[in-house]
Amino acid sequence: MNFRQNAASLIVLAMLMLLGATAVAQDTALKIDYQKYKLDNGLEVILHEDRSDPITAVAILFHVGSNREEVGRTGFAHLFEHMLFQESQHVGQDQFFRKIQGAGGTLNGGTWEDGTIYYEVVPKNALEMVLWLESDRMGFLLPTVTMEAFQNQQNVVQNEKRQRVDNVPYGHTNYVIHKLMYPEQHPYNWQVIGSFEDLQNATIEDIHNFYKKWYGPNNATLVIAGDFDEAQTKAWVQKYFGELKASPAVAEPKAMPVSLTETKRAFHEDNFAQSPEMNMVFPTAPQFKKDSYALDLLGDLLSQGKKAPLYKVLVEEKQLAPDVSARQNSSEIAGDFRIRVRAFPTSDLDDVEKAVKEA
Repeated sequence: MNFRQNAASLIVLAMLMLLGATAVAQDTALKIDYQKYKLDNGLEVILHEDRSDPITAVAILFHVGSNREEVGRTGFAHLFEHMLFQESQHVGQDQFFRKIQGAGGTLNGGTWEDGTIYYEVVPKNALEMVLWLESDRMGFLLPTVTMEAFQNQQNVVQNEKRQRVDNVPYGHTNYVIHKLMYPEQHPYNWQVIGSFEDLQNATIEDIHNFYKKWYGPNNATLVIAGDFDEAQTKAWVQKYFGELKASPAVAEPKAMPVSLTETKRAFHEDNFAQSPEMNMVFPTAPQFKKDSYALDLLGDLLSQGKKAPLYKVLVEEKQLAPDVSARQNSSEIAGDFRIRVRAFPTSDLDDVEKAVKEA
């Protein structure tokens, strides 16, 4: 890209956008009222009242994702996401689903590089039940974590990988990018789903130790939002979570940004993809760093709107692709800036690369 020629115009445009945003922000600043406090065992609690509907949402974020794993011990965080939905000491097999859905609620969970989250949305009269269920799997899961149960969920995860990664178009793109971008010891080098070999080699001691280290109340945030009584809710939180023992303290992860000394190129044949795709990826800053916000804006300037240089050259002038995107991926310990072009089936990716550089 000819950044040197376009730098002045980009800077001026960015300043105008920011000035406009500041003027609007003075009148329409978003404000969300909430309370935040901690229990004696370290559990962070956030309460936000919204009585517009008679429902309540509960979410628990455990500050453990694949970035807290180690080489040879990958996939544990994602597998525990599945394990926590099975049973705990006082909640029988599959009863978590049945109780929530039986009360008219919905539930789900997810794991990514930097964390694991579980959430429920229920009628407000089911809030106490949800807090009890969540506290039981936070504090009383291990008696049900046997090798048999662990192996059973490995089969579930393998099927999930086949459905969501192996047999979908572009399913392996991030895997290829991360292998090129991050060295072997870097936590972003491996997939969130982990290595099946690592899971198969894990001992019951490995499994229990991982849970004891990362799933204590002092490594979690509980969020309750919706229609609830504040005093009663605080009493329930104390009743069900206050008795849980804290895990040994763990250090916050340190930023591990990477740099490349040379350009790396890879070609991956995807039998499910109908169109060729090019990803041009640059290592950048982690989340909350000053540069990450500037890169967010840069991505919009380069690709959003018909006047954006990438859109103008690739979509309008050369007609190589129906669209183009540029964005900053800001994660907890590292980041990347990614230009992605999913071209027309007849387009040549060499031409796409030249057009990106021209823009």
